[in-house]
This record gives sequence, structure tokens and C-alpha cells, in this order.
Amino acid sequence: MCKILFLFAFLVAPFSHAATPQQQLNTLFDSDWQWSMRHSPEFATEVGDNRYNDRLSDSSPAASLVANAHQEQMLAQAKLIDRSKLSGQELLSYDLFIYEKQKNIQAAKFYPYNAEPISQLSGVQFEFPQLVAQTPFNNAKDYRNYLGRLRALPKYVDGVIAQLQQGVASGWVAPKVTMSVVPGQLQEFVAKIDSSPLAAPFADMPATIAPAQRASLTREGKQLLQHSVAPAINKLEAYIRTSYLPACRDSIAASSLPGGAAYYAYKVRENTTTNMTPQEIHQIGLQEVARIQGEMQQVMRQTGFKGTFAEFITFLNTDPRFYYTKPEDLLAGYKAIIKQSAAQLPHFFADIPRAPVDVKPVPEVGAENQAGAYYEPGTPDGSRPGYFVANLSKLDSRPKWEMETLTLHESIPGHHLQTARAQEIKGLPDFRRFGWYVAFGEGWALYAESLGGEMGFYTDPYSKFGHLNDELFRAARLVVDTGIHALGWTRQQAIDYMNVNTANPPHDNQVEIDRYIMDPGQALGYKIGQLKIKALREKAQHELGDKFDLRYFNNAVIDNGALPLEMLEAQIDGWIAKQALVN
Repeated sequence: MCKILFLFAFLVAPFSHAATPQQQLNTLFDSDWQWSMRHSPEFATEVGDNRYNDRLSDSSPAASLVANAHQEQMLAQAKLIDRSKLSGQELLSYDLFIYEKQKNIQAAKFYPYNAEPISQLSGVQFEFPQLVAQTPFNNAKDYRNYLGRLRALPKYVDGVIAQLQQGVASGWVAPKVTMSVVPGQLQEFVAKIDSSPLAAPFADMPATIAPAQRASLTREGKQLLQHSVAPAINKLEAYIRTSYLPACRDSIAASSLPGGAAYYAYKVRENTTTNMTPQEIHQIGLQEVARIQGEMQQVMRQTGFKGTFAEFITFLNTDPRFYYTKPEDLLAGYKAIIKQSAAQLPHFFADIPRAPVDVKPVPEVGAENQAGAYYEPGTPDGSRPGYFVANLSKLDSRPKWEMETLTLHESIPGHHLQTARAQEIKGLPDFRRFGWYVAFGEGWALYAESLGGEMGFYTDPYSKFGHLNDELFRAARLVVDTGIHALGWTRQQAIDYMNVNTANPPHDNQVEIDRYIMDPGQALGYKIGQLKIKALREKAQHELGDKFDLRYFNNAVIDNGALPLEMLEAQIDGWIAKQALVN
């Protein structure tokens, strides 16, 4: 899973009548990007723009309404440009820009505020430590900027509380079952604040900062953590525990929200970038589950195991040989897989990004409610590498047999290679270099997993089983997400389905089901995107025959940045036509 946040909206002056459509387009894109940097300074830090590192975004409901108004003005401004005068990448950028604005405007019509500003998987308890990790601390100015963010956090928290209050008033509240763990996460956040990632910058300050200045900055930082940040988090925790949580809904389905059935249909379209219905996706999931389980049965027989499929799963989830006992050994295992994968990249890609990827642990607070790993993008200038972020909690639920496929998904040739390549492409507007669509990004990462066999991975039958289990896991998501949000499934019914049909540890399945409850439709993009990319590869191979080169196909998929699947298909069709003309 790739954690990326985007906010695009702004006001622009009318175009000059003398400007060409191409100039108008460039002006529009640049103005949009600059607005997003100013108004989402956390995102600016993430992409390496450090101009606004002393502030946090406005989290109030009023700011949401302003952003929505900007989206509409953006769309109107874009439609003033003569599309017929555009071609090539400019035309693709224009169409993608229109697509994005229309999508955001449609979302705001369902609910114009932040539907879930904090959850068991997102919010200040996770995002602020991640922001600190992405922030440079090279000189005194960097530290003064950080102090500015610490001072801004109470106001940010007030905005989150106001968003939650707006949700209570309008009926857009979180499910009680997922929100119930958040107060404990916030309590842990405060209890560990002096040893948390928020305090870490003051423990290792650059020697280039004068000793007296280091002492002053450290003193002010610790005071802000104790007397500003901690009280703000305590205030948020108290509000959620005493006011918001009692108002949360007992239902788990998105269809139980105001206009819920239409809202879930929108979330399906948003996350798959298709017009498929929940029922169609549910059926695809059932078919894929059956197909993959058949392959897993064959691999199980290769291991020589004599019991049933259910007994084999129990064996995989309990036998000590499949688990590390030391967190550092798990990290080292992931690093070794990345090194092996990197050595194979020239055989699978014509152009390989230069940006490095490293491995680090998931922050302790809330780790037990996080997935096995996720990816944090680096910066285009290389000042911060991309990170494979590994969950070291509950080592007895992090089996060795899932490590290869998980690493290929999150690092290379998965999320890291795709996002780093997009950042390095010259000539694309910034919103495309840093763009994200679940079906494309997660679909690519699943496709990258499937390259593992060709790259020399999955030679051990247990690892091959782990790869198939991860694919099965994504197929099962199609079943349970649509089951929960469109077909009336209970939480326990969804958990039971995952426990019976996958080899995932039961704890992981519970965490995953609660994730799908919290973020309707997001889990659908993975498998739908993978199926589309694999279908496009098969089409290219069939039509090009001996002219098909996998290296150039893989680059053709990722060399336009993230795209909705329909636009991706059009680009690959064009690539196939060009390749067919090559002698």
C-alpha cells in the first residue's frame, strides 16, 4: 500500500487572450501546483518542496468548502482552453486534469467535508510522525520550521474535532467497530511522546548548529511537545472517547451512510477507474478466488504435505521455521530481497529510475493495526530515498513465505520503481509526476509481484504459495469489500470468509477487514488494475509477436505517470501500433 495524499485546487487569473492553448495549459498546471503546495504543506514536504515546512494545512470544515469551490473554478478555467489545439502529452495532461477535477467535484456532492479525518489507520497519530520522518533537519532553520509545525498542531487538531462534529451533525460518522481503537492509539501517542519520532530530531542534532542554539532549540521543542502537542492530542482523545465514539454508527456498510448506495458506487468507480458495478466485481472475485486456490492446491502437493488445505494453512501460520524471532533479522531479510530484485531490473525495464529505496520499521504507535508493510515515496532530488516500511510488531504474524511477494510489491519493481520513474520523467507537469490512482498504482504493484517468477523468485514452494496467497488475498478483497458495502455482509462474515479462503494469519484478516470497512472500495483497485495490465501485456504479445519486448512494454505502462485504466489502455494501444511499424 502506498501512502500518498493529494489536494489540488486554486484560483487563477483569467487567461491572456494572446496566450496559446499550450501556454494557457502550462499556466493552469503551474498555478494549480503552487496552490496545492501552499495549502497542503504536508504534501509539499512529502514531494521535497520545503518552502512551507513551518506550517500545517487548514483542517477546518470551512477550508474544505473553500477547496471545493476552487475545484469548480479550476474545471471552469480548464474548459476555456481549446482542446482541439492540443496533442500528444499536452492533450493527455489536459484530459487527465479534467478527469481529476470532475472526480473531486462529484465526491464533494456526496459530502463536502472530510468524511473521516481520523481512523484506526490514518490521522495525526500516524501522519505527523510520518511527516517528521520526511522533514529535513540539516540546520537551525529546519528546526525552527519544525517548531512552527509543533506550534500549529493544536489548531490542526481543533480542525479535526470540528470535522468530526460536522460528521455527527450530518450523519457521516465512522463505524464504531473501527473507531473504537483510536482513543487507545492517541493515549499511547501521548504516553510515548518523549521517545517518539516527534522527539527524535532533538536527540541527534547536526554538529554544525552552535551548542547554545542546539540547547535552545531542544528546550523549546520539548516544551512544545509537553505543553502544546500532548494537551492537543489529549483533547482530541477525550472528544472521540466521550462524544464522537458514542455517536458512531453500529453499521459497517458505506451503503448505510446518507445516499450510501450511490456513494459506494462512486467509490467503486473512483478506486477502479472503471464503470463496473459492485455485483460484477464480486463475481470476478469469486472466479479469481477459485482459480488461484486451484493453483495453491498444486503447490501444496509439491511440498509433500499430506493433510488438508485447511491443515496446511494452520501449519504455515504456526510452524516456527516460517518466522523470525528478531526484528533486525526480518529487516535484513527484506533488504536482501531488494538487492536481488535490483540486480534483475535491466532484464525487465529499458529505463530504470536512479532513486534508491531503503527499509525502515513502521512506527510503534498503532503498528498492530497496520498492514505488514507499506511504501513511502522519496524525493526527486534524492535528498530522501523511498522507503519500504516494514511492520515489526507481532513477528509471529509476519511469515517468511510472504516476504518475497510483499517486497516486490512495495519496493522494486513495484511501488518504488513506478513512483520514482514518474518523478524522474522530464516534461510532465508536476500533478502527473506525483499523481496517484489506486487501480494503476496498486494494480502495477500486483503486476510487479507476478514478474517475480520470471525474475528468479518463488523457487521455494512455500514462497510460491505465499505469492499465490497474496494474489488470492487481493481476489478475496473483491468479494468481501463488495459483500460488506453492497451485499449486506456482517463484519464476522467477512472475517470468516478471509480465514477460510486465504492463508493469512487470523489477526491480519481482522485488521484487513476493518481497513475495508473504514475505506470503502479502496481494496478493489488492486486486483482490477492487475487484471487490466496483464490483459494489456497479453494483447501486446499477441499483436506484436516477435516484435514484443517486455522491457519496453513495462516502461510503456509506467512512463506516463499514473493513469486511469481507460487512459492507460489507450496509451498502450498507441504504443502497440508504433511498435508494429518498427522494422
